[in-house]
Amino acid sequence: VVDADGRSIPFEALYGEQKAIVVFVRNFLCYTCKEYVEDLAKVPKAFLQEANVRLVVIGQSSYHHIKPFCSLTGYTHEMYVDPQREIYKTLGMKRGEGNNVSVRSPHVKSNTLLGSIRSTWRAMTGPAFDFQGDPAQQGGALILGPGNEVHFLHLDKNRLDHVPINTVLQLAGVKTVNFTNKPQIIHI
Repeated sequence: VVDADGRSIPFEALYGEQKAIVVFVRNFLCYTCKEYVEDLAKVPKAFLQEANVRLVVIGQSSYHHIKPFCSLTGYTHEMYVDPQREIYKTLGMKRGEGNNVSVRSPHVKSNTLLGSIRSTWRAMTGPAFDFQGDPAQQGGALILGPGNEVHFLHLDKNRLDHVPINTVLQLAGVKTVNFTNKPQIIHI
């Protein structure tokens, strides 16, 4: 993988010494990925440190898209790219929308039309007009490490087939997060 400064890092370095939640996104212009990563940004660093777990997002564009995407989403955890999609291919991540499985990510707030228009607008008004990766590539989520241990693997079937973030956090032993903007009701 490649970091935001263009340095190559072995994929294994992300989970070799410490358990890691690794989320592969479709591309950085995808509105569903943007909204999912905006919610990943809400995971407090303290929750991850307490559980000794890393949170990593991997995209499949050029590394120069990492910093603008982090700025856009408010994401401050680790982010890398796999520009040749080698890890995507090795893990068997799908290309295309697959069969129309009726799944709906709880982290996607936009409807398809509005989200697609926003993604296209970001592509057209960005500094380099490109789609920041293969638009047909699907993502997934894993919990790995330490070492070669695989605790969880989910390969997205389509753009809305994200694993709920709290499910992944629970499976990794990390405290869950309230993603709604509604105040929590506490019964006494």
